Amino acid sequence: MTAEPSSLPIRRILLAEDDDSMRGFLVKALEKANYDVVAFENGEDAYHRLKTEPFTLLLTDIVMPKMDGIELARRASEIDPDLKIMFITGFAAVVLNSENQPPKDAHVLSKPFHLKDLVKEVDRLLAA
Repeated sequence: MTAEPSSLPIRRILLAEDDDSMRGFLVKALEKANYDVVAFENGEDAYHRLKTEPFTLLLTDIVMPKMDGIELARRASEIDPDLKIMFITGFAAVVLNSENQPPKDAHVLSKPFHLKDLVKEVDRLLAA
């Protein structure tokens, strides 16, 4: 039983995660929760996609090659100030100083986390 496409708001997630298996798990969990997920292995590729189409949420790892998650989030906020941002990181103690301050209202989910907790946090963030 599927809902009419027009009855649900568009819930598109741009995912940037450099770990292949983690990215795969995240995509599966979010798609199972009825999110449309576009995933990339680095911030630079994700940023280029963000410049061409709208997303509801940027879900990004902080430590990645080419462009880290904080820089990606900063640039994404310039393109779309209403974009919701959530960081996922195994480095809970990453120092967020004045030079690498994430955009305001960004949420952080520390690894390891259960996939159902990720979906719950994403649901909560997008419902706000």
